[in-house]
Amino acid sequence: MTSDDIERTGAVRQPDSAGAIGAGPGGAAEDDAPPRRRAVLGAVLGAATVGAAGAGTIASARAAGSTAAEDSTPAGTGAASDDTAPGRFRDQVVLITGATSGIGEATARAFAAEGAKVSFCGRRTELGRKVESEIRAAGGDATYLRADVRVPEQVKKFVDDTVRIYGRIDVAFNNAGITRTAPLHELDLETWEDVHRTNARGVFLSIKYQVPHMLRTGGGVIICTSSGSVRPAGTAYTASKHAIDGIIKTAALDYGTRGIRVNAILPGTTDTALVRLEGISDEQWEEFKEAWGPLNVDGMERLATPEEIARSVVSLAQADAFSFMTGSTVYVAGGPHGGGKMHMPEGFS
Repeated sequence: MTSDDIERTGAVRQPDSAGAIGAGPGGAAEDDAPPRRRAVLGAVLGAATVGAAGAGTIASARAAGSTAAEDSTPAGTGAASDDTAPGRFRDQVVLITGATSGIGEATARAFAAEGAKVSFCGRRTELGRKVESEIRAAGGDATYLRADVRVPEQVKKFVDDTVRIYGRIDVAFNNAGITRTAPLHELDLETWEDVHRTNARGVFLSIKYQVPHMLRTGGGVIICTSSGSVRPAGTAYTASKHAIDGIIKTAALDYGTRGIRVNAILPGTTDTALVRLEGISDEQWEEFKEAWGPLNVDGMERLATPEEIARSVVSLAQADAFSFMTGSTVYVAGGPHGGGKMHMPEGFS
């Protein structure tokens, strides 16, 4: 499953949150939990970062005026930054894996609002087409291509088709990922391998097929979604995400002198429209968030929005802002610590 896929059967899948809230064996909330807590936990665990940025983002950004990136931007560093106006990535080509919902979707919308040509993948065709259509309707340029990052041939085709359509790749955001939760001794090998095929090997394959195109055009920027989360029952997820840190650090050494910057972003638990299961009212969710944030997010004491994480990715891709950064992992978690044992608010335990 890619980062935009959440299956509400069996193990709950988490796309891209560094601060996923823990659940019981098998990925679902504990069977003996009270209904209210079970519903909240089941939703927050797997869908902490699923949601959508508004389709009006592009139109409103462009209404404010736009400025094209300077033609003299060094190859491989991304678009020059100009925080006062949109259009920072005008005519740049941005590739995103796992972008039919959540952080990936918000990031696709954010780059399109800045003038980028966005190619994105995911396994859920209906949602992919919807996001593509909404970005285009708002004045952006986006193409959805179905691909599963677990399948090498599909990853290569997605990357090659992006170049066939748009001519190049300037920025790649490798965001696809899943989680399955269970205590280590209850974690079966098939589940372990599925998580690693998606999270770690999916990033490896994406970079493997992106780099040749970037080298051909003089460089580019690669950003991957990692995680600092270390939670009970999270062995497979944590190990796979920590592997990404190793991948980006070594890739940074391989390509640092060849115009390609490679970094990772570590998002905290993120509030989204699809974070709740049916039966949780708006009032209950707001009550839960208000109580959960101070107990679990040590700095800002709240959940992130997908738009906040997306803006961080866009910023990291800028040339003059982060031209000397490569091989780095950047926390965007509302505080210095991510993961750890979850503390449930009173009334939800």
